[in-house]
Amino acid sequence: MKPTKSSGNFRPFEDLKALLESRSKLPVHLTFDRPIKPFGEKSNSEKDPDDDQKLFEKAMADVKPIAKENLIENTSPPNPPADHENNEDYETLMCLKNLVNSGKGFVVADTPEYIEDTGYKVHPEITKRLHRGDFSIQAHIDLHGLNANDARSVFDTFLKNSLKMNKRAVMVVHGRGLSSPNHPVLKSKVREWLTCGPWRKWIMAFSSARLCDGGAGATYILLRQRPLTKQFIKGKRHIV
Repeated sequence: MKPTKSSGNFRPFEDLKALLESRSKLPVHLTFDRPIKPFGEKSNSEKDPDDDQKLFEKAMADVKPIAKENLIENTSPPNPPADHENNEDYETLMCLKNLVNSGKGFVVADTPEYIEDTGYKVHPEITKRLHRGDFSIQAHIDLHGLNANDARSVFDTFLKNSLKMNKRAVMVVHGRGLSSPNHPVLKSKVREWLTCGPWRKWIMAFSSARLCDGGAGATYILLRQRPLTKQFIKGKRHIV
């Protein structure tokens, strides 16, 4: 007995074959929304990069590059605010810019590496003049590459010869000691030799050098013509 639709069996694809056969007999424009393109053919919505390049080259065809000798670089500082004369931030910025670009405004004496000292009965102004370069440096020695013992021997010989030749203003180059793990060894030793031991009686003043002579990596030394005696130190002589 053939089951009826009310038997409970649902067959949704029963008429699918007949539907497909009838559809295949229709014209192409009735069976598809749009015709199928041959394989590899580009649609109008797809842009060709070569076309963009050609359009760019066409647009730039009459453009000529500016010759280097005709270039004008804008090196002027940024426009200051209207009240820049009273603007501390602007002045600080300009000082910092000059310092970075040219080193202008750098003062060795304002750094922690700066050293100086004044001998017995010597006016502090002498030390300032020494650092400013008011005294012509007549001799110098370089202690780079020496250990402390060898540097001491070379240092002693240098000062002895300077005194014998009546040289008053000399310079010792010792470096800044930036590669030392704790502190600059040679620089510390030079300062120790100038303030302690036999050489202190010959020292009028010493200070870190100017930037052009090595800055904190060198020390100016101003020597006395005659050494101080104990009686002179204890006495009340006038300031040199």
